[in-house]
Amino acid sequence: MSSAAPTTTSPVSSPASRLTGTAVSQAMSRQRPQVAGAVRPWMRWTLIAAGIYNLVWGGVAILAPRFSFELVGMELPRYLEFWQCIGMIVGVYGIGYLLAATNPLRHWPITLVGLLGKILGPIGFAEALWSGKLPLAFGWNIITNDLIWWIPFTAILVVAWNERDDVSA
Repeated sequence: MSSAAPTTTSPVSSPASRLTGTAVSQAMSRQRPQVAGAVRPWMRWTLIAAGIYNLVWGGVAILAPRFSFELVGMELPRYLEFWQCIGMIVGVYGIGYLLAATNPLRHWPITLVGLLGKILGPIGFAEALWSGKLPLAFGWNIITNDLIWWIPFTAILVVAWNERDDVSA
């Protein structure tokens, strides 16, 4: 009598049957994690709100260019068309924010460009205020157009930075 352990024959191996045990865990470790798990609802809602706000503000600047100036009692600028052009740019940002809301981490460059504008705008306003070219009352635009978005846009960019390996797919 032989003391050898009986041997079993394995069935014909298919690609699916070879992915067992260690092979499965190795295959799974090569998969990229899903980015959507890191996206929080507040990110999408922030970008949707920014998009709608910018579309409305841009629309008002285009369709009623006198409104912002009359609201704060300012003299109208000589060329309202420049104000309308600014409204067009703001409206285009609104479209960008709405697109970025579909995947805030993947579309982080739109948020970054928006944040840069929201930082540079108040710097320009401060210079115009300092030199007496704009009244302080015009600063309400800076609060609603720029300052309120600094924290949420920065937070989206921080999460995107932390998840950057996953977003680059």
